[in-house]
Amino acid sequence: MQSKISAFFKPDSSTPKEDEDQSPFTVDFGDYSEKIIKGPEIITTYKRRTACLDSKESMNQDSEEKFTNLRLPKCGNVLNKKRNYAQLHLEVGQSNFLLHTCKECGFKYATGDEGDERIHKTVHKNYTHGISFKGWRNEKIIDVPLLERGRIILVQGDDPHTQQNKIQDIVKMMEMELGDGWILHKNCKVYLFVSSQRVSGCLVTESITKAYRISTNSVIKKDDSDTAKETRTSSVSLQFGNVSFEREIIRRDSSAVESEKGIDGIILCEDEAVPAVCGIRAIWVAPYNRRKRIATNLLEAARKSFHTGVTLEHTQLAFSQPTSLGKALISSYTGGSFLVYTTADLY
Repeated sequence: MQSKISAFFKPDSSTPKEDEDQSPFTVDFGDYSEKIIKGPEIITTYKRRTACLDSKESMNQDSEEKFTNLRLPKCGNVLNKKRNYAQLHLEVGQSNFLLHTCKECGFKYATGDEGDERIHKTVHKNYTHGISFKGWRNEKIIDVPLLERGRIILVQGDDPHTQQNKIQDIVKMMEMELGDGWILHKNCKVYLFVSSQRVSGCLVTESITKAYRISTNSVIKKDDSDTAKETRTSSVSLQFGNVSFEREIIRRDSSAVESEKGIDGIILCEDEAVPAVCGIRAIWVAPYNRRKRIATNLLEAARKSFHTGVTLEHTQLAFSQPTSLGKALISSYTGGSFLVYTTADLY
């Protein structure tokens, strides 16, 4: 009986003998991987760079063959450096997605961005209240009798670089309102009105030799012009018992309105030139400090100190092409008639 049982479990000689060490679940992928690797043959040549390898290590021939097919990075360089195109803001139809423009200072910034809003806050305060100014050790202070507060400092072309750099910052602020590229040159004298550690007013002057009187048509008196241009008519429209409501119609001459608009942007001058000494190239006062006689004090300081030891007359001052606000200031300061000049009249 035992012989039959042993013969039943005896392995068949026709079946191949399996390797004792080989696992029954091991599958040989050698042939299959070789077919895949030997698919479309692509020959790639790499140059081995041994600069990043440690010179103390010795590598045998087998390890060298393995490294020949590797692409070693350069020492100190970061590979696969890509730009970041992450979108920081989402546009979903909001009205303030684009840059917001401040109505007072004209600065453009992105609302919601802390950096932009911080910069806008600084620029806005510098424009509306004046540029921050702590003062200098050697200041040329101009004494003005009617000056109630603050001080006026004179800066010339040969003054230190620290003062010149501050003047450049102030001129950039002026250019936001008056236009850029024409306000300052090396021969200008600059007057600064300083109050509460801020430069709230600036006057730029230069030497000239001649100027021109404005035409009488450029000066319009308000009382005379109103009576000449306006005609009033009235008629009864409604009446309730003893109470009547009248409607008043005011008609203005269209030709007078057109001439007034033209004079506001253009100054008409006489052809004959007259002598002049000081040219007022530009004048600016911070918006929140206007109507405080700052511009008047700056003009007085220029008139008293433009030439050392000599106080100029009002008729010796001339102004460049003024704006509408500048024209009102000049008319108030000079009494109506004043001189204007061009760049060809420079000394």
